[in-house]
Amino acid sequence: MIKSIIDQFNIDGEYVDARPYGSGHINDTYLVHVHRGGGDVPYILQRINHNVFHNPPGLMENMIRVTRHIRRKLEERQVPDLSRRVPEVVLTRGGTGCYKDPEGNYWRVLNHIEGARTFDTLNSTGQAFQAARAFGAFLEMLNDFPGPPLHETIPGFHNGPKRLRDFRKVLETDPHNRAKTAKPEIEFVQAHASLFDVLPGLVKEGKIPVRVTHNDTKINNVMVDEKTGEGLCVIDLDTVMPGLSAYDFGDLARTTLSPTDEDERDLSKISVQMPLFEAILKGFLSTAGEILTRTERIPGLRHQDDDPDRGDAVFNRLPGRGCLFQDSPGGS
Repeated sequence: MIKSIIDQFNIDGEYVDARPYGSGHINDTYLVHVHRGGGDVPYILQRINHNVFHNPPGLMENMIRVTRHIRRKLEERQVPDLSRRVPEVVLTRGGTGCYKDPEGNYWRVLNHIEGARTFDTLNSTGQAFQAARAFGAFLEMLNDFPGPPLHETIPGFHNGPKRLRDFRKVLETDPHNRAKTAKPEIEFVQAHASLFDVLPGLVKEGKIPVRVTHNDTKINNVMVDEKTGEGLCVIDLDTVMPGLSAYDFGDLARTTLSPTDEDERDLSKISVQMPLFEAILKGFLSTAGEILTRTERIPGLRHQDDDPDRGDAVFNRLPGRGCLFQDSPGGS
């Protein structure tokens, strides 16, 4: 089956083999080898989960536009080794970003980034810095991304007010009789419900811009050089769409500040490591700092009469900070 799918793409050479690849939970991913020019050339083949992403052609249109824009930026800046600095979409023989098989599944092919790997959990503050630096660079390079707007691949992905409304509807009916087992958590959410209106309010007031953001800034969505440890590029671009810089920094904090897997069920193992927070803050600002507005840097300003010191203090007192940034519906 894999060979027949690979044959639909603009790949010269003879199919050799394929094996499952990576640790993603949404799309099926394979490392495919094609024999060409006396050697085997690797590619990444993925089946796009159309149960999660309902418009795969639109998703791939986003990916092609974004990766081409980043590539042009890197070329202008004369950055070497472009094949390792941005994913490249291999088009189908019909010139599209994905192939729909007879069973209705959508497939795409990307270049394989050599000499690099991903990490599911952090081993050091240096890794945290490099990951944040890569995500900040991604945001910075898309600062002047031209219209039209990208497709919203998961509608309402970071819509906090909607999630709060949905939560309250479920809480009211309590269909599985679970509310009684989560009273402290429910009370916490209710007590801090106003946080869900902070970011939409800042957008409405024109204090923070809607940007092109990644929206799923987990540590394992950065390719890291196996020898130097440098964060080379950002991958898993399915959720790239209009968003806020706070989404990207907030989700990065949520998934990196505790030295555990994000789905860890033993709460005693979960803690916030402030050295990791300092590392991701420095890394993110080292590349994205120049494009961020004053209010993007200090989210608490909205309630602090534009006093940056007081705004910073409010931000630092926010419970877990991550309350501003809602979880995504499943990792990828």
